[in-house]
Amino acid sequence: MSESAISDISIALNREHIARCESLIRPYVRRTPIIRINGADVGVNSRELCLKLELFQHSGSFKARGAFTNLLLRKVPAAGVAAASGGNHGAAVAYAAMSLKIPAKIFVPSVSSPAKVARIREYGADLVIEGDRYADALAASEAWIEKSGAMPVHAFDQHETMLGQATIGRELTEDAPDIDTLFVSVGGGGLIAGIAAWYAGAIKIIGVEPFASPTLTKAFEAGRPVDAEAGGLAADSLAPQRVGEKVFPIAKAYVHSTVLVTDEAIRQAQRMLWRTLRLVAEPGGAAAFAALTCGAYKPEAGERVGVIISGGNMTAVNFDQ
Repeated sequence: MSESAISDISIALNREHIARCESLIRPYVRRTPIIRINGADVGVNSRELCLKLELFQHSGSFKARGAFTNLLLRKVPAAGVAAASGGNHGAAVAYAAMSLKIPAKIFVPSVSSPAKVARIREYGADLVIEGDRYADALAASEAWIEKSGAMPVHAFDQHETMLGQATIGRELTEDAPDIDTLFVSVGGGGLIAGIAAWYAGAIKIIGVEPFASPTLTKAFEAGRPVDAEAGGLAADSLAPQRVGEKVFPIAKAYVHSTVLVTDEAIRQAQRMLWRTLRLVAEPGGAAAFAALTCGAYKPEAGERVGVIISGGNMTAVNFDQ
């Protein structure tokens, strides 16, 4: 792809540019599978659920898509790249940087899970653990970027990041064209904004958040991004304090609504995925599924439901206990 063609991709977050982005990153990311299950198998009143298994993506989550999009579309300086993350974005940027032989410095808070910290180190990035929450790691990364000249790769509130995550929507359209409602977990909102931009209102997109970190819910209530609580079981992936400024207009235009779930509902959804499918999803990865299994959302008769299982970076646990 020519330099001019590559630069043109980032003009607009629409289907044409998302499709071109998908072609650009295809050699570097997996086309993740879907699995269709009977809703009754997991206690949901739906004939069929379609699960998109992004936990099988490189680096263990959907974040690899946005990471490669950033590193391939933008001019990377000699100082390399820097990113702040709850863990998954950091692992994805570290993996992409390793693959493309680019220096990377990753900042994570102390709540980042040991599994995610281990992955970042495994991929050879320079890792810094800073503060207790994502906002602390972000501030440290911004100071480093100012000092070093490294290229920032934002976890969610950046055009290229959303463009990469949007490629999930294209895959779903091809592999599961029959779904009319899609559940997506929300932290900063890069995933749901990208997918919503792809569908542009063609299906019902529902964001799922923990009660402990309701970033998009609070933004919808206020009519703009505002600070929200930032804690809970999924704090290392779904608790950035506020939804992105670039994310919000897309979410406002194309996201139907949000559903809030408890930490216990997320735990139960993790157990259900393990017992039914032998899938090990991290809390943030199982949150969208929890909206259905806990009954926070009850599908209507004939509603064709899809769910993004967004990540699986966690230490081994015994869900059978």
